Amino acid sequence: MKISIGCDHIVTEIKDHLVNYITEKGHEVIDNGTYDKERTHYPIYGKKTAEKISFGEADLGIVVCGTGVGISVSANKVKGIRAALVRDIETARYAKKHLNANILAIGGRIAGLGVIEQAIDTFLETEYEETKESKEIIEKIESIPMNEDLIGDEHYFDEFVEKWNDSGY
Repeated sequence: MKISIGCDHIVTEIKDHLVNYITEKGHEVIDNGTYDKERTHYPIYGKKTAEKISFGEADLGIVVCGTGVGISVSANKVKGIRAALVRDIETARYAKKHLNANILAIGGRIAGLGVIEQAIDTFLETEYEETKESKEIIEKIESIPMNEDLIGDEHYFDEFVEKWNDSGY
Protein backbone atom coordinates (compact mmCIF):
# COMPACT_ATOMS: atom_id res chain seq x y z
CA MET A 1 0.00 0.00 0.00
CA LYS A 2 1.19 3.53 -0.75
CA ILE A 3 0.79 5.99 2.14
CA SER A 4 1.04 9.79 1.84
CA ILE A 5 2.18 11.49 5.07
CA GLY A 6 2.65 15.09 6.13
CA CYS A 7 3.11 17.21 9.24
CA ASP A 8 3.96 20.64 10.53
CA HIS A 9 7.18 21.71 12.27
CA ILE A 10 5.90 20.88 15.76
CA VAL A 11 5.88 17.11 15.18
CA THR A 12 8.57 16.53 12.54
CA GLU A 13 10.37 13.95 14.67
CA ILE A 14 7.11 12.01 15.17
CA LYS A 15 6.42 12.06 11.42
CA ASP A 16 9.97 10.85 10.74
CA HIS A 17 9.44 8.00 13.20
CA LEU A 18 6.13 7.13 11.52
CA VAL A 19 7.71 7.10 8.06
CA ASN A 20 10.17 4.46 9.31
CA TYR A 21 7.45 2.58 11.21
CA ILE A 22 5.15 2.39 8.17
CA THR A 23 8.02 1.49 5.82
CA GLU A 24 9.09 -1.34 8.15
CA LYS A 25 5.50 -2.66 7.92
CA GLY A 26 6.09 -3.08 4.18
CA HIS A 27 4.28 0.00 2.85
CA GLU A 28 5.63 2.58 0.45
CA VAL A 29 5.62 6.11 1.90
CA ILE A 30 5.36 9.48 0.17
CA ASP A 31 6.83 11.95 2.67
CA ASN A 32 5.39 15.40 1.95
CA GLY A 33 7.27 17.12 4.77
CA THR A 34 7.88 19.19 6.57
CA TYR A 35 11.43 17.99 7.08
CA ASP A 36 12.78 20.20 9.86
CA LYS A 37 11.76 22.30 12.86
CA GLU A 38 11.59 25.59 10.97
CA ARG A 39 8.21 27.13 11.70
CA THR A 40 5.72 26.58 8.90
CA HIS A 41 2.00 26.40 8.14
CA TYR A 42 0.24 23.05 8.57
CA PRO A 43 -2.32 23.79 5.79
CA ILE A 44 0.49 23.41 3.24
CA TYR A 45 1.20 19.85 4.35
CA GLY A 46 -2.43 18.88 4.88
CA LYS A 47 -3.16 19.93 1.31
CA LYS A 48 -0.04 18.28 -0.17
CA THR A 49 -0.74 15.02 1.61
CA ALA A 50 -4.42 14.98 0.66
CA GLU A 51 -3.76 15.79 -2.98
CA LYS A 52 -1.62 12.66 -3.33
CA ILE A 53 -4.72 10.61 -2.46
CA SER A 54 -7.07 12.77 -4.52
CA PHE A 55 -4.79 12.43 -7.59
CA GLY A 56 -4.48 8.64 -7.09
CA GLU A 57 -0.76 8.77 -6.28
CA ALA A 58 -1.35 7.24 -2.83
CA ASP A 59 -3.93 4.86 -1.38
CA LEU A 60 -4.28 6.43 2.06
CA GLY A 61 -2.81 9.26 4.08
CA ILE A 62 -1.68 10.27 7.54
CA VAL A 63 -1.45 13.87 8.74
CA VAL A 64 0.00 14.97 12.06
CA CYS A 65 0.23 18.34 13.79
CA GLY A 66 0.21 19.35 17.44
CA THR A 67 -3.47 18.60 18.02
CA GLY A 68 -4.37 17.16 14.63
CA VAL A 69 -7.23 19.63 14.29
CA GLY A 70 -5.77 22.19 11.87
CA ILE A 71 -4.10 19.73 9.54
CA SER A 72 -7.23 17.55 9.39
CA VAL A 73 -9.39 20.55 8.51
CA SER A 74 -6.86 21.49 5.80
CA ALA A 75 -6.80 17.98 4.34
CA ASN A 76 -10.59 17.86 4.27
CA LYS A 77 -10.68 20.89 1.97
CA VAL A 78 -9.36 18.72 -0.88
CA LYS A 79 -12.07 17.12 -3.02
CA GLY A 80 -12.59 13.44 -2.32
CA ILE A 81 -10.86 13.48 1.05
CA ARG A 82 -12.40 12.15 4.21
CA ALA A 83 -9.83 12.87 6.90
CA ALA A 84 -10.76 11.59 10.34
CA LEU A 85 -9.23 13.13 13.45
CA VAL A 86 -8.69 10.30 15.91
CA ARG A 87 -7.29 10.01 19.40
CA ASP A 88 -7.96 6.34 20.03
CA ILE A 89 -7.99 2.97 18.32
CA GLU A 90 -11.75 2.52 18.09
CA THR A 91 -12.25 5.86 16.35
CA ALA A 92 -9.61 4.89 13.77
CA ARG A 93 -11.46 1.61 13.17
CA TYR A 94 -14.87 3.30 12.94
CA ALA A 95 -13.63 6.01 10.56
CA LYS A 96 -12.32 3.45 8.08
CA LYS A 97 -14.99 0.77 8.50
CA HIS A 98 -18.07 2.98 8.35
CA LEU A 99 -17.01 6.26 6.70
CA ASN A 100 -14.28 4.95 4.38
CA ALA A 101 -11.91 7.61 5.71
CA ASN A 102 -8.89 7.92 3.46
CA ILE A 103 -6.74 10.03 5.79
CA LEU A 104 -5.97 9.44 9.44
CA ALA A 105 -5.30 12.68 11.31
CA ILE A 106 -3.76 12.66 14.75
CA GLY A 107 -2.33 15.07 17.29
CA GLY A 108 1.31 14.34 17.97
CA ARG A 109 1.18 16.33 21.21
CA ILE A 110 -2.12 14.79 22.29
CA ALA A 111 -1.69 11.06 21.69
CA GLY A 112 1.28 9.00 22.78
CA LEU A 113 3.46 7.28 20.21
CA GLY A 114 2.10 3.83 21.10
CA VAL A 115 -1.48 4.98 20.54
CA ILE A 116 -0.47 6.66 17.28
CA GLU A 117 1.17 3.46 16.01
CA GLN A 118 -1.82 1.32 17.05
CA ALA A 119 -4.24 3.79 15.42
CA ILE A 120 -2.24 3.65 12.19
CA ASP A 121 -2.11 -0.16 12.26
CA THR A 122 -5.86 -0.34 12.85
CA PHE A 123 -6.60 2.24 10.16
CA LEU A 124 -4.46 0.47 7.56
CA GLU A 125 -5.78 -2.99 8.41
CA THR A 126 -9.49 -2.15 8.65
CA GLU A 127 -11.61 -2.67 5.55
CA TYR A 128 -14.49 -0.40 4.60
CA GLU A 129 -17.81 -2.22 4.94
CA GLU A 130 -20.23 -0.57 2.58
CA THR A 131 -23.84 -0.52 3.64
CA LYS A 132 -26.76 1.35 2.11
CA GLU A 133 -26.56 3.86 4.97
CA SER A 134 -22.79 4.37 4.80
CA LYS A 135 -22.92 4.73 1.02
CA GLU A 136 -25.63 7.40 1.30
CA ILE A 137 -23.69 9.28 3.98
CA ILE A 138 -20.50 9.30 1.91
CA GLU A 139 -22.46 10.45 -1.16
CA LYS A 140 -23.85 13.35 0.89
CA ILE A 141 -20.36 14.25 2.08
CA GLU A 142 -19.01 14.08 -1.46
CA SER A 143 -21.81 16.33 -2.75
CA ILE A 144 -20.64 19.28 -0.62
CA PRO A 145 -19.22 21.84 -3.08
CA MET A 146 -15.49 22.57 -3.07
CA ASN A 147 -13.26 25.10 -4.82
CA GLU A 148 -11.69 22.80 -7.40
CA ASP A 149 -9.64 25.63 -8.94
CA LEU A 150 -7.14 25.39 -6.08
CA ILE A 151 -6.43 21.67 -6.33
CA GLY A 152 -2.86 21.17 -7.49
CA ASP A 153 -1.98 24.88 -7.13
CA GLU A 154 1.53 24.63 -5.67
CA HIS A 155 1.66 28.42 -5.23
CA TYR A 156 -1.59 28.85 -3.33
CA PHE A 157 0.23 29.52 -0.05
CA ASP A 158 3.04 31.68 -1.47
CA GLU A 159 1.46 34.95 -0.26
CA PHE A 160 1.02 33.59 3.24
CA VAL A 161 4.51 32.12 3.39
CA GLU A 162 5.94 35.48 2.29
CA LYS A 163 4.03 37.26 5.08
CA TRP A 164 5.21 34.62 7.53
CA ASN A 165 8.83 35.03 6.48
CA ASP A 166 8.51 38.81 6.83
CA SER A 167 7.06 38.42 10.36
CA GLY A 168 3.66 39.52 9.07
CA TYR A 169 1.82 37.15 11.39
